[in-house]
Amino acid sequence: MEKLIVRPEIAIDKFLPIFIESTLVLVFGVGYAAVITLSKMGYFSKKWMPVGYLFWALQTYFLYDFATLIGSNHFTIKVLMVTMFAYLFVPHLYYMLITSGEARYENGDRIIENKKKEE
Repeated sequence: MEKLIVRPEIAIDKFLPIFIESTLVLVFGVGYAAVITLSKMGYFSKKWMPVGYLFWALQTYFLYDFATLIGSNHFTIKVLMVTMFAYLFVPHLYYMLITSGEARYENGDRIIENKKKEE
């Protein structure tokens, strides 16, 4: 006996809002990661960080609205929201790993440069 998965069909009149909201999730997600990472790296002023957090909040809102528009169940929506809170920390983790990696190998670069000068 075959198992049949029944999914609700997406209404044609909701296609444009679904398309727009899913696009905004991507745009605000990239904007959040870019603004936070670039401001931590010093390319932007630290004053831009609240704009990055605003992008994250907008991304989370549009992801929630998108999930309800396509008829996701409650468990899936909860998983998406937990994932969004994890995504809140990803640029911070990336910057921390980059700076700790640079600090760890900075002395090694100096030793190699000194050895080259001695030869």
